[in-house]
Amino acid sequence: MENTIKQLKEYLIKHDIKPSTIRLKILEYLLNNRIHPTADDIYKNLLDQIPTLSKTSVYNTLDLFADKGVVKVLSLNEKEARYDINTRLHGHFKCRVCSRVYDFAIPYDVSIPHELKGFDVNDIDINFYGVCQNCKNQGRKS
Repeated sequence: MENTIKQLKEYLIKHDIKPSTIRLKILEYLLNNRIHPTADDIYKNLLDQIPTLSKTSVYNTLDLFADKGVVKVLSLNEKEARYDINTRLHGHFKCRVCSRVYDFAIPYDVSIPHELKGFDVNDIDINFYGVCQNCKNQGRKS
């Protein structure tokens, strides 16, 4: 997905984020690499383009993006958080063998369980864990 700098700037401004080179590059990376990367993945992949980049800058930018609704933070029973640029309602499947995370659609009419009647539900996470089809076909097991 190719985005112009102007489009990226407008997107950040729309989310009340002041555009900077680092923020634009991280946003561009997330839009072009929908692989649910970690902060470390993003840092390693952008370091050649931005030699002055620090891990702290990446973490601060991702925290800002999460606060402003640009990304969703996924924990997926891991030590490190992953970041998802797709903030629409959807679920995730994490392969226990290759660690790849797959998106899947869930219906928008998800009903709140009866046990939570009267609760204010602000977010829904639906995660599945197992062995992906690729690993299964290769005979790899967790």
